[in-house]
Amino acid sequence: MRKGIFFLSIFTLSILYISAIFAPFIAPYKPSHQFRDFPLAPPTKIHFFERCGKLFCLRPHVFKYYLEDPLTKTYREDREKKFYIRFFKNKKLISVEEGGFIFLLGCDDLGRDIFSRLIYGGRISLSIGLVGVFISFVIGLFVGSISGYFGGFIDTAIMRLTEILMSIPTFFLLISLSVVIPANISSGMTFLLIISIMSFIGWASFARVIRGIVLSLREADYVLAGKSLGGSAFWIIRKHIIPQTMSYTIVACTLSIPSYILGESALSMLGLGIKEPDPSWGNMLSRALNITLLSQHPYLITPGFLIFITVISFNFLGDYLRDINEPKGKG
Repeated sequence: MRKGIFFLSIFTLSILYISAIFAPFIAPYKPSHQFRDFPLAPPTKIHFFERCGKLFCLRPHVFKYYLEDPLTKTYREDREKKFYIRFFKNKKLISVEEGGFIFLLGCDDLGRDIFSRLIYGGRISLSIGLVGVFISFVIGLFVGSISGYFGGFIDTAIMRLTEILMSIPTFFLLISLSVVIPANISSGMTFLLIISIMSFIGWASFARVIRGIVLSLREADYVLAGKSLGGSAFWIIRKHIIPQTMSYTIVACTLSIPSYILGESALSMLGLGIKEPDPSWGNMLSRALNITLLSQHPYLITPGFLIFITVISFNFLGDYLRDINEPKGKG
């Protein structure tokens, strides 16, 4: 059962990351393109069969939509205007004949295709976890190894520093710094700032655990043998100690990625992270904060569903890897 969940998590994350990498091919439209005639348009109905004489043949198509009631944003199909769906045309996975439109998950209040914005937004929301965790673990692995191996004053000084950093609430620090950061900076710079701040604080907890592992490893026979043969401290750390911590590192990395994704999403949802018109799952989810709008157009909650799927997939993946590396704890 757990192995099945593990492979399902791998498959889900693979689909999400492949979609983000090939966003220009998979997304039907550009994320910032506005269809001003289709604000809050519902997902387009795809019809797969049409009458061919007395039989039905498979020809996916859509009908033209028109806005019937501007107040309630009610749309109707014009059955006399049919547009066939095309695959692998114009460097797009899916497209429609000229004059037609396809909105797989509907449009937001500005008439932007939600599906296209989700695909492009995944580039930010998914990559921030990988980049942030990589930076944190490189710092935490290096600092924790030095602290545990040398001990003494170096260990005391580093551990006091990590305790100070761990006492700082990351999310509230980001909110406080967002007041200082200029509002007109680009989304790319905002992305780098969020990663830098979260990584600067996040490495402390990793360093403490790595330090504890190194304390037990530095008295191992192979480490003592390396010392007796004249190996330098940094050579021993690099060749003997760090490889022994990799099982924990891989598991902890996997379990830590969701916190970075949730942190960015929460900031962007509050308007303190990635700014419009650049999409991220967080700032797209801010559209769902309007309960009245959400009750009438439930497809606006789709970014939250993707965040949930990503976070739970990483958690299942980390739990399974932890069970593999700690077989005695399976019971």
